[in-house]
Amino acid sequence: MIELLASRYTYVLMFVLLGIGIYMVIASENLVKKLIGVNLFQTAIFLFFVSMAYIDADGASAPIVPHHGEPGEVMVASPLPQVIVLTAIVVGIALTAVGLALIIRIYSEYGTLREDTLREVRADE
Repeated sequence: MIELLASRYTYVLMFVLLGIGIYMVIASENLVKKLIGVNLFQTAIFLFFVSMAYIDADGASAPIVPHHGEPGEVMVASPLPQVIVLTAIVVGIALTAVGLALIIRIYSEYGTLREDTLREVRADE
């Protein structure tokens, strides 16, 4: 069991980040901490995709088919998961920026970032 965990440490790290991210989103009352939790959750998903695309075999190479070999002869890694992760990182950065802008606007309007206080203020309006 220990050998399996040691050889698949990226999956262990992914589950740890996933758990911390979900806990921060659920348990935290502060909106900034919730946004940090969402970012940790996203990072865990990115790590999962990259770990799944990793080929642990002798002779595996970059996804470039050489001119001297047959296309099915050489074992190459699929570039699709890396492309998806790069796109998701860009989308994640944009969503984080929009989330921070909304948090700044909420703080300037209500003077707090605590979710329970915001619910009380909104109920009074």
